[in-house]
Amino acid sequence: MKLGLTIFLTDSSIAPAELAVAAEERGFESLWVPEHSHIPASRRTPFPGGGELPKMYYDVMEPFVVLAAAAAVTRTLKLATGVCLVVQRDPIQTAKSVATLDRVSNGRFLFGVGAGWNAEEMENHGTVFARRGRILRERIEAMKAIWTQSKAEYHGELVDFDPVMAWPKPLQKPHPPVHVGGGWPNAARRAIAYGDGWSPIHGFGNLVGKLPEFRKLAADAGRGELEISIFAAPPKADQLAPYRAAGAARAVLALPPAPRDEVLPLLDRYAKLAAELG
Repeated sequence: MKLGLTIFLTDSSIAPAELAVAAEERGFESLWVPEHSHIPASRRTPFPGGGELPKMYYDVMEPFVVLAAAAAVTRTLKLATGVCLVVQRDPIQTAKSVATLDRVSNGRFLFGVGAGWNAEEMENHGTVFARRGRILRERIEAMKAIWTQSKAEYHGELVDFDPVMAWPKPLQKPHPPVHVGGGWPNAARRAIAYGDGWSPIHGFGNLVGKLPEFRKLAADAGRGELEISIFAAPPKADQLAPYRAAGAARAVLALPPAPRDEVLPLLDRYAKLAAELG
């Protein structure tokens, strides 16, 4: 099982480049960073985790910028959005950001995407909450066309443009892997429909029991073995073992948005998991 890391990088946390170097030195496979463009002051939408929305959601840095900083100082670490809120982004411009990052990282980018949960945040970007699933699919399909065609066009219900020419194209072919974040069953179905992997969060329902069902649904749909990444995974070998046995390929361990003196010792403890998992 591959071990990745996820963190809300902020102006008071460990710096992106320093974290990336430390993660690569300790043998971690990937670094995943989330996204929120802003948090509306109204706070009508409740936090899915319950209680008050943590401060890191207000403070989180722009993902493509921090991943570019990480790419510049590493050679093997995979760099990922976890997740990019595609429903709040222009697909043509985002396609260029993805392709550029894949190029400057020498093909190490993983495109984690999600439909989001904060209705007011989406509305400020002109996205209707109830249609976010459809918008996500069409924008992903439109970006795939841009990445793979010299003259790309897309004509959907919510995304529509005539032929365009956009470079660079991604280094990875046909494009960086698309990992769909979210729970069962909606995000799992999205992953099977147009993703290359599914990234559910540990602790939501009987997730271990759903993994074999997901793998069967993917196989029945002709999608083969889609990669499963468990987010906010427990940093204990005995708790990760059932996920691995059920077909999960990656455990993504959460780091606090803390300074280096707190994060680096935690990295050392997490790094011991690889040996324990065998």
